[in-house]
Amino acid sequence: MTGIRLHAPAPGWAIDADVVVVGSGVAGLTAALRCTAAGLRTVVVTKARLDDGSTRWAQGGIAAALGEGDTPEQHLDDTLVAGAGLCDERAVRALVTEGPDAVRRLIATGADFDKTADGEIALTREGGHHRRRIAHAGGDATGAEISRALVEAIRDRGVRTIEHALVLDLLTDAEGRTAGVTLHVMGEGQHDGVGAVHAPAVVLATGGMGQVFSATTNPPVSTGDGVALALRAGAEVSDLEFVQFHPTVLFLGAGSEGQQPLVSEAVRGEGAHLVDADGVRFMTGQHELAELAPRDIVAKAITRRMQEHGTEHMYLDARHFGAEMWEQRFPTILAACRAHGIDPVTEPIPVAPAAHYASGGIRTDLRGRTTVPGLYACGEVACTGVHGANRLASNSLLEGLVFAERIAEDVVAAAPRAAGAPLPHPAPVTLPLPVAGARARIQRTMTAGAGVLRSEASLREAAEALDALHSDALAGGSDDTKAAEPGVDSWETTNLLCVARVLVAAARRREETRGCHWREDHPDRDDTEWRRHLVVRLTPERTLDVRTTETPDLPPTLDAPGSRK
Repeated sequence: MTGIRLHAPAPGWAIDADVVVVGSGVAGLTAALRCTAAGLRTVVVTKARLDDGSTRWAQGGIAAALGEGDTPEQHLDDTLVAGAGLCDERAVRALVTEGPDAVRRLIATGADFDKTADGEIALTREGGHHRRRIAHAGGDATGAEISRALVEAIRDRGVRTIEHALVLDLLTDAEGRTAGVTLHVMGEGQHDGVGAVHAPAVVLATGGMGQVFSATTNPPVSTGDGVALALRAGAEVSDLEFVQFHPTVLFLGAGSEGQQPLVSEAVRGEGAHLVDADGVRFMTGQHELAELAPRDIVAKAITRRMQEHGTEHMYLDARHFGAEMWEQRFPTILAACRAHGIDPVTEPIPVAPAAHYASGGIRTDLRGRTTVPGLYACGEVACTGVHGANRLASNSLLEGLVFAERIAEDVVAAAPRAAGAPLPHPAPVTLPLPVAGARARIQRTMTAGAGVLRSEASLREAAEALDALHSDALAGGSDDTKAAEPGVDSWETTNLLCVARVLVAAARRREETRGCHWREDHPDRDDTEWRRHLVVRLTPERTLDVRTTETPDLPPTLDAPGSRK
């Protein structure tokens, strides 16, 4: 344990539970439903409303070997190729073999997927898949439908929820085991101010960290809260350098910041072409799958073409779909484009890469256990070993489903274990609050230095800028700035600064190009030196300890026998 906490008031109230789930996307709600079904007192804590996480924004679908002629083995092969040598094959095998039944259980929970004329689940293709295995709902509103079904189930089953609550820190007992979390409820929830949920098991399902960059497909709540909490609690994180930039995000103009509209990979799966301003396709000949190559390859190709032409975007041409297909298959994307003055029925869509998905996160074993006893992680916040150096399209929703079910099984097997008394921290070491205006500086720094294109020079500049913000915070501000006051915005910014520093440290250490980590000064993949993982932890002195694993497999998280089974 580090003994490090956020700079926040002590809890003024507390409730008891058997398990607290932090996050309300597909991973969090699936874990909560399974734990509740087993009779555990379950509390769901979520930062906004129950349906405000990243799951709701997932357009393309969920990948599983559901189609005729498809097999888990083929799904495994495609996943391993996309992961560029860093997937844990045991984790991938669990994903693809348990995935089809997990999707069927999701359907039984109430999710309604699109069907073919003969009543079978309609399947499409996306980048990196050699078969049509992407199940979708509402054309391009898969995440919204999954979220609707799970939220409805949570409410029908009377699961206790605390909405509009930012999780702060992990509570631990005298033995270093999980004892719950502290959280801050933002006015509209069931409690006011800082409180605590005492529980012997905590499941982090807080999503990603896309807001660390200026432009992202992630919603505003994706500020890396789970990873930062885990680091403060002494947990290890891995593979944070592998940030997937989605190749086709609607380009809204130079300087656009915040959440940007996604143009799903399924549009390319149905036959759209990437072209430059002259209408020339540039993916043909670069990869056997052309526009359906893995995302890192497509994002790099777009970025290279932008550099060659001196432009800020390329185009996605799907005019040949016609109005009827656009309206039926991609109504959400059609509406988003038209809302920004672009009609994809009659003109190509301007697109550019933007931060999309964190392949790394809190290091877990195959049961979702982290290196802190009683603390679990699943979904985008976790590093299960499934994604390796680059996530295969539409594996994320499936990972959330499969590993949430595995976590629930482990939590239920460990119950009933009463939570130990939270260890008091009368004078904890705190992470200082960043100076006012730090969030925008972090985002600009990360976009410039740790975006799609990286080099030692750009990463060094980013590290120096982030270290300066950290030093300013430690000093309580400088002559022209002062530290922020405790509150949601400053706590989120503290989390963003924490995960940004880890990401840059790992990206500087990995001197090669692999998956979605592209080093211009090290353009080749180096399996001899770098077919292994970087594991990072926060020391009690508030410094980062970065080490390299000995093999491509992630080591066990706990010393318990069979922890990687």
